[in-house]
This record gives sequence, structure tokens and C-alpha cells, in this order.
Amino acid sequence: RFHGRLCVFSSFPDTHGSSQQATKPEASPQRAQGRRRRRLKVEYDDDADAVPSAKTERWRPPQWEKQLELIREMRKGRDAPVDKMGAEKCYDSEAPAHVRRFQVLVSLMLSSQTKDQVTAAAMQKLRAHGCSAENILATDDEELGKLIYPVGFWRNKVKYLKLTSAVLQKDFGGDIPDSVEGLVRLPGVGPKMAHLAMDIAWDQVSGIGVDTHVHRISNRLGWLRKPTKNPEETRKALEEWLPRELWSEINWLLVGFGQQVCLPISPLCSLCLNQRSCPSAFQSSPPKRPKPGSPPAASSSSSSSSSSSSSRIKTEPGSDEMIKREASTSQARKLKSKVS
Repeated sequence: RFHGRLCVFSSFPDTHGSSQQATKPEASPQRAQGRRRRRLKVEYDDDADAVPSAKTERWRPPQWEKQLELIREMRKGRDAPVDKMGAEKCYDSEAPAHVRRFQVLVSLMLSSQTKDQVTAAAMQKLRAHGCSAENILATDDEELGKLIYPVGFWRNKVKYLKLTSAVLQKDFGGDIPDSVEGLVRLPGVGPKMAHLAMDIAWDQVSGIGVDTHVHRISNRLGWLRKPTKNPEETRKALEEWLPRELWSEINWLLVGFGQQVCLPISPLCSLCLNQRSCPSAFQSSPPKRPKPGSPPAASSSSSSSSSSSSSRIKTEPGSDEMIKREASTSQARKLKSKVS
């Protein structure tokens, strides 16, 4: 075997009766060199000297573990509104299992754009009335509205409670779906509510429940590879790097932290243990500029009431989009009823 052509040796009789041997042709240097260049290393060969492929490390924010421990330290008192009046505290522990799960979902639906104190008071009245899918359907809209008032956008929530109760009573026997896909199909239920309902009602961690507090604090701490615009984007970004065993804990940790220290407006950075590592520390929230063509504030009282209302509102994509469509109509009706 030679580089180049394959040579075969044979004997041929000549005219003189003797045999002569064929000569070996010389291999072409260019062809031999070309074949050497075409030799490729097989990557899956089990060579001892093979160089291991480089591993790509998952992105994680710097100092996040230390920041999380300090937030746990600040939250060890468990005395925030979410600790005393959150969805985990609003259901009747003596009720049947399917009714308890239904009450968890109802409390989450009422909590959208509403303070925990108001949600807890509404749930207390609903439980005294009888908070089950069957009882909600048997209650007329006017009475149901009085029971849940003054939760945010209570008129819209009366409609969603009725529609959701009808679906649950018909398809689930008054219980709630045991999957995120089934929960988000219900009227007025968004991703945040679905993941929290799976955790609280079904004891299954399906994702991170991200509300306005988790969304705001994650961006302030730099826990996201790039800033996000809404809670759903924040949820996906957090789930890319945050260990799954922390998904259930992170919601109540950051919600309580946002209610007591990392406030939406004028956060108490001087009291925060993360003031040296937080990239947003001691940065005042910039005032919102009015949109072009918007009318000026009528008076200082109306401006203060508007600012207090805006600080109370929490947003979640999916469920709250339906609520916002009728926001202006609801406010006009409230003002008309007060005047009358």
C-alpha cells in the first residue's frame, strides 16, 4: 500500500521467454499532501487525550444568594399583610377539600389590584354567606357585589366569579382544575393566580407566582438578565436561573418585603440590609409624565386620590387586561353614585 495510486505487481512473459516486473509509479506529492489535509478527527472517538468540550454556565445574578438571605432576615417576623391575610389564610380550614380549593381561587381572584386587608374582609363576608361554587351561582349579582365591595373593580369581579363558578360547577363538580392550563382558561384567572393556586390549593409547584411586588423587586435587585416590562416576563426570566426549590418561597418573601420595605414609591432603602449591594438603592422613583393631550389635574384632592389609587393597583397580564377595559366606566359610576 502506497500513498497515491494502488500498484499491482505481476509477471509478463517477454519475447525472449523471460519475465519482467512492472515498475512502481511514484506517488504524487500534491495528492499525498491533499489526502493528509482531508483527514478529519472523529469527535465521538473515545480518546484518552481528547479535549473535553467547554461547558456553558447558566447565568445567575451576582450576590443573589447573599441578598436572598438578607431578605429572609428582614422577613423573619412574618408580620406583613400577606402573612396574616394572604390567600393561604383566607379559606375555611374546616370546609371540604374541594370547597377549600375553590375558596383559595376566589381569594386570588379578589386580590387582583386590591390590598390584602380588603381581600381578607371580603372573603370573611363570603365565607359567612357560603363560599362555594354552588352558593355563588345562587347569589344574585347585587348581593354578591355587596359582599365583595370594595375590592378593586368589584363589578367586573362579580361577573368573573359567576362565570368561573358556572364552569367549575358544570365541569369539575365545584372543584378547581389541577393544572395551570385548566386554571388560566377560567374567566378572570391569569398566570400568577394559576401558579399560586397550584401551590396553595394543590400543593404542587408549577411556577413562580409573580405579582407587582415580585416584578418590581426583581428588577430593582438586578435579578434579571435584562429589565422586564410585565410580571409574566419576569416570571419566565426568574425561572431560567432560580433553583426550583425556591419557587414556592420567593413569592411570599418578596411580597411581604415589598409591602414593608421595598415600597413602590419612596422605598425605605435606609432600613434595607441590601442597601450596599442593590443597584437601585437610594434612587427615588421618577415622576410619571402626563401623556400628550391629557387634561391637567382638577385639584390637589383629586390628584392625591388618584395617586393613592394608583399605588393600590397591581397588574397582571391576562386577567387584569379584561378588568382594565371597564375601569373608566366603573370610576364614572362610583362618582355618580357618590354625587347622588
